[in-house]
Parts: sequence; structure tokens; C-alpha cells
Amino acid sequence: MTPAPSEAPRRRPAQPLPGARLCALSDLADPGAKGFLFREGDRLFQGFVVRKGDGIKGFLDRCPHAGFPLALVPDRYLTREKDLIICASHGALFRLDGLCIGGPCAGARLLSWPVGLDQGWVVAA
Repeated sequence: MTPAPSEAPRRRPAQPLPGARLCALSDLADPGAKGFLFREGDRLFQGFVVRKGDGIKGFLDRCPHAGFPLALVPDRYLTREKDLIICASHGALFRLDGLCIGGPCAGARLLSWPVGLDQGWVVAA
């Protein structure tokens, strides 16, 4: 039996197109995080990028518990130690790979947002 081809991730309304420059990698602290908001008509896309070393990971800015944005203050996605992502509304803690390790959504994952690096720029993928 041949497995069904995997579906490409669905592009969400107002999500930047692949290749769109988001920021310079040097604009992100190491470790650090930065949020992004895009508008397309009356639709919004909220995401954020986490950096650790030369690695980056993108997520939708939405708590899996209640759907609220994670940061109440712009770009404050990480704990003081900068080793975990925190939901400011519920106190849920997530590893930098998006897995919730504590709080009301333990075991759930943040939804990923494909991002990459291109010649020193963080780009949508």
C-alpha cells in the first residue's frame, strides 16, 4: 500500500509569503524572541520567532489553552532565564521546540510557523 502524499502546510490569512524578510538575525538576541503582526485586509497573522545560537524556530502567537496571544508585552515570549517560552495569561511553560511542559495545556504544542535563514535574514519559509 502506497502512503498518501503529505499535504503542504496551509497558508493562513495574512501570513507572509515564503521568502519574505522578517528581520536580520542580528536583530534577535541570543537567546531571544521577536513577535510579528501582519495584516491583509481585515485579517491578521500573529507569529513570533525564537533564536538560540544560529537556530531559529517560528510559532503562531496563540496559546493552545485558550487561543490568546502569549506575550502581553511586545517581544516578551521568554522566561527571565530565556530558556522557556511563557504564556503571560496562564503561566504555561513551553520548551523552545514548542512543547508545553507545565500549565493548563501540558503536553500540547504551539503551532509552528515555518521560518528560515537566508544570508543573515530571518525569512518566512
